[in-house]
Amino acid sequence: MKAHEIMIRQVYKVKEYDTVRTFIEKCLEHRISGMPVINDRNEIVAYISDGDIMRYIGKHDDLIVDSFFQINVIKGDEDEFEERTRRLLNLNVMSIARKKVITVPWDEDIERIAAVLGKKQIKKVPVERNNVLVGIISRGDVIRHSFKALL
Repeated sequence: MKAHEIMIRQVYKVKEYDTVRTFIEKCLEHRISGMPVINDRNEIVAYISDGDIMRYIGKHDDLIVDSFFQINVIKGDEDEFEERTRRLLNLNVMSIARKKVITVPWDEDIERIAAVLGKKQIKKVPVERNNVLVGIISRGDVIRHSFKALL
């Protein structure tokens, strides 16, 4: 079985110039946790997820860097949680999205897709054809198609 046979063709996505507010609104509306970030040619340029949101709004403690010659302290968050969440909404998605995106080609075998999802510990993988986003495959999609004839 190939990627194009099991992928979801209607992919929720955000544009590279959208705000985090747009991303969060789409996640809440469609009950999803992440989506590709695309350019105007529908090419994947990043991936943003609820994990990126958590990393941004979570409390960051002071970091002590002990080098051979000196000790430096990198200050953590001094502003309140509400301020961090408010500030996040107006940021561009590219400021927190992951630019190194794991994708699979549209003719990839299902067993290879399962290996990628498992090894990389990701929930979804965008599907590309000629460098253009054509679908998305989740862990659930792989499990459904792998076991439907056996159960």
